[in-house]
Amino acid sequence: MALAPLVAGNWKMNGLAASISELDRIIAGGRALTNKLELLVCPPATLVPAFAARARDSGVRIGGQDCHWEDSGAFTGDISAPMLADAGARAVIVGHSERRLGHQESDEQVRSKAQAAWRAGLTAIVCIGETEFERHAGATLSRLERQLGESVPDGAKADNLVIAYEPVWAIGTGRTPTPADVAEVHGFIRKRLHIRFGSEGHAVRILYGGSVKPSNCAEILTVDNVGGALVGGASLKAEDFLGIAGTYR
Repeated sequence: MALAPLVAGNWKMNGLAASISELDRIIAGGRALTNKLELLVCPPATLVPAFAARARDSGVRIGGQDCHWEDSGAFTGDISAPMLADAGARAVIVGHSERRLGHQESDEQVRSKAQAAWRAGLTAIVCIGETEFERHAGATLSRLERQLGESVPDGAKADNLVIAYEPVWAIGTGRTPTPADVAEVHGFIRKRLHIRFGSEGHAVRILYGGSVKPSNCAEILTVDNVGGALVGGASLKAEDFLGIAGTYR
């Protein structure tokens, strides 16, 4: 049975205690949508407990933006997957390009983080994507194949793994691939997942991310093998986030 589309908001390093009012608006507006899709909000770690408490029984889930690959230990400043789960998170983003580039995270580390998420009972949202240099060099698919092979652990299932395709050159730039480009890439990802994981790989949701906003979401989210969106800046405002989710109305 196919899972419902997932629209996830990555708040990145934005949000203070007062931002719970924006979550309230997402919860209120999401009531008409959560029978057709899943809504997930990933605030900074400081807000996960309060957001999870506020969203309880609302149909909106709360997630984390990153986790360490160890469950505990001497890792000052890091957050473990069990800590996120204990705070009320249901999922965690791993391998976002801002982590891969800004913190030099390797595919091996992303894989270990996904495994940590699974141990804690969290869904791992594994991000992959090519840089602009790789795109112009015609290396998009080879880059994605390598990331899928090395960042996704064995044993993936449709209910514990989400893949988020985020072309690095599109994140925060306002630029997006054409629907034909998205169809090619998502079709390729689907094929690789199916080859490796069989029927489970066929059912794993593949999100598109990278400058997703209400003005361009309809043409992207209706492409074959696009199972939702990972939304950055537009997820900070309930109106924009719900406008994107409303594509599935």
